[in-house]
Amino acid sequence: MKLALVHDWLNQRGGAEDVLETLVALYPESPVYTSIYAPALMPAEYRNWDLHTLWIDRMPGIHTHHQPYLPLYPLAWNGLDLSEYDVVLTNKSGFCHGLRVGDDTLHICYCLAPTRYVWNLDAYIAREGLGKPVELALRPLVSVLRRWDYAAAQRVHHFIAISTEIQARIKTFYNRDSVIIYPPVETGRFVPVAQDEVEDYFLVLSRLIPYKRIDLAVQAATRLGLPLKVGGRGRDMDRLRAMAGPTVEFLGYVPDEELPRLMARAKALIFPGLEDFGIVPVQAQAAGRPVIAYGGGGALDTVIPGETGEHFNEMTVEALANVMATFDARAYNPDRIRQHALRFDVEVFNQSIKAYVENAWEAFQRRSRVATS
Repeated sequence: MKLALVHDWLNQRGGAEDVLETLVALYPESPVYTSIYAPALMPAEYRNWDLHTLWIDRMPGIHTHHQPYLPLYPLAWNGLDLSEYDVVLTNKSGFCHGLRVGDDTLHICYCLAPTRYVWNLDAYIAREGLGKPVELALRPLVSVLRRWDYAAAQRVHHFIAISTEIQARIKTFYNRDSVIIYPPVETGRFVPVAQDEVEDYFLVLSRLIPYKRIDLAVQAATRLGLPLKVGGRGRDMDRLRAMAGPTVEFLGYVPDEELPRLMARAKALIFPGLEDFGIVPVQAQAAGRPVIAYGGGGALDTVIPGETGEHFNEMTVEALANVMATFDARAYNPDRIRQHALRFDVEVFNQSIKAYVENAWEAFQRRSRVATS
């Protein structure tokens, strides 16, 4: 089976790139196709990959400011034909599912999200902090891009969703069914500590940008006088510091090697935003710690109320503070919490993806033989 991996862009690192790295490790002989690649901004090991970019990669300044070029991505992807492969596996949050394949190629899309700025422009603008000129340029194009995006989704043979939230969006926006395979989490990095080593602080770990809603945790902890450690950096730092009381501590960037200990000793992790999936709550649970999460998006899949944490059901300071005020971390069994987290381990992902691809390819070949007989 000759397989190609496809990814939207490689000029920043986040959860999408974690998935891609896992896929590259699972299919080490497969090439990676992407629209743009900025070697200086990505991990050094990417330079060992068999990477192929599109013509849009040569546009001025695109490696550091790719948003102004967003309307050109459909055109760029539409020009890529990967009919030489048996299977194409797209790791999609943008437009890479719009590539072309022939009748003998199976296209499977691992959908991180239907294209955000096409289907939920206001939220995307807030999420990315785009300037007014970009916003004004995008709005007239959205209706055209929706038609293209929908048509491209109809050419995909199979969709895989990362959560029930994304599965619902795939159905709503693309009118396509999908199966769920959760993203990979390296749960082995995280180990519970003895109960007497758990300390009395709540923890937030996130990029500090407005849509993550870290302000809810900061204000709730300040109002209740409860200790809160905030790990991460971002453009929202000054605003968050201004609203924080003396019980809130800002840690800045937390190195990877310090993360497991910080999580394992926390009273609970707070996850206040609405996310498509959310890897951090799973990491905290792998360390045996409960999670207080907004009851929407991926947290509906990863946090079980009364067993691995709690949900607050309104995105307000009051709703979060009500949960924090009465939260008793001793009511949750660390071993049970960790067992739940293992459902999302990278090895579970590898086995699930590999089995899905192989079964889909075999079924595709059978249908092809029947059609030509």
